[in-house]
Amino acid sequence: MSARTKARKRAIDILYAADVRQISIAQSLATEAERAASEPARLVSWLYARELVDGVVDHREEIDELIETYSQGWSLARMPNIDRAILRIGIWEILYNDAVPHAVAIDEAVEAAKILSTDDSAGFVNGLLGKIAQTAPSA
Repeated sequence: MSARTKARKRAIDILYAADVRQISIAQSLATEAERAASEPARLVSWLYARELVDGVVDHREEIDELIETYSQGWSLARMPNIDRAILRIGIWEILYNDAVPHAVAIDEAVEAAKILSTDDSAGFVNGLLGKIAQTAPSA
């Protein structure tokens, strides 16, 4: 597993934990930062995980609006928590990280959904991120 794939998983964990525990993302991030400080071998994945989470926090309103717009019949509240986390990270990578090609961001999100979520989630994530990627500037 690549360092970026590990970082995406950590970022998903941070967003998911905040959602499930009903705490702020900042609190969830602080908890993970303490853990990361005690595990220097995970530094590389931690840095990108933090960038992902910070990016989602900085653009959360726009990201959530895009999810609501393109999710046809699914409100954010109705989605599984894990799907929201995966989509938020995928959208941030598509819109704000020029170093990650859109296809890679989508593939990583779909793979995460296959492993972490419901049977239908991978297709849902793929379709929604694909629509957003079509409207985004090319990476």
